[in-house]
Amino acid sequence: MADSSIGTTAPTTGRPTIVVVGSATRDTAADDPRGWRLGGGVIYSAIAAARMGVCVRALIGIDSEAATAQELDMLRAAGVETELVPLTNGPVFDNRRTPTGRQQFAVAASDLLPAEALPSAWRTPQAALLAGVAAELGDDWATAFGPATFVALAAQGQVRRLVPGREVVRLPFAAGPLVARADAIAISREDVAMGAPPIRELLHIGQQLLVTHGKRGSLVLTRTASGVDGHFMPPLPLRKAIDPTGAGDTFIAAWLAARLLLGDGWRAQALASVMGSLATRARSVADMPTADAAATALRVLADERA
Repeated sequence: MADSSIGTTAPTTGRPTIVVVGSATRDTAADDPRGWRLGGGVIYSAIAAARMGVCVRALIGIDSEAATAQELDMLRAAGVETELVPLTNGPVFDNRRTPTGRQQFAVAASDLLPAEALPSAWRTPQAALLAGVAAELGDDWATAFGPATFVALAAQGQVRRLVPGREVVRLPFAAGPLVARADAIAISREDVAMGAPPIRELLHIGQQLLVTHGKRGSLVLTRTASGVDGHFMPPLPLRKAIDPTGAGDTFIAAWLAARLLLGDGWRAQALASVMGSLATRARSVADMPTADAAATALRVLADERA
């Protein structure tokens, strides 16, 4: 596993740096004058990490219609340094809520986001998050960051195939160059709906697997020489969701930031659990939780259990 104490892209601040990469999505929204909202793992993850107090740089693949979105200004106001990569086609989703869960339809697929677009000064942060959502991150990203960078992979981009006009096709989660490079892999129950290899076959020794399951909580598992060790964490606190969009992205970004700030272990998972739970109450990027809100929630929870 990479040593996250080595390498920095923020020597003047003394704060650790996370680089987040992926394509921004446009998610159809009837209540927005534009007819859509900006979203995607790179957007939610970048703002969540920034609000945790780390330095954040975001490489964002984006189509021309979304390139001037107000949500990008919110990222910059939160302290995120952004680098936009123009895409002819960016991912567009139509997310439909049904009594049995979310149905996701593809309005447009995404062009690839090439690793060569990553600025050279961004290649050796303490941590990086590959936050693809529509198979836009190819195998070239397996060698994009230096060996000392702790790389986390959000799996949702690996298990989707977008065909415009059709429901998003779910794919089995499989090993590959990005999985092999990742120090941590984040998946949700939804991500593995079509199956995945056994953990002992998927992970190499030292790799971690973060599994989120909505109101049922999360697991952080580590592959060891003798097997698999792990910690379970319930939602902290359990909340009735307004919109779960971005909650999983918030969880992995908060965990990655907390890992840099607090060290690996249950504290990072607890803070990520709170941030993810609070994110389910947000209606937009502007409402995403802050570290102060998470700390307050933890204090309230501790008082209730005292």
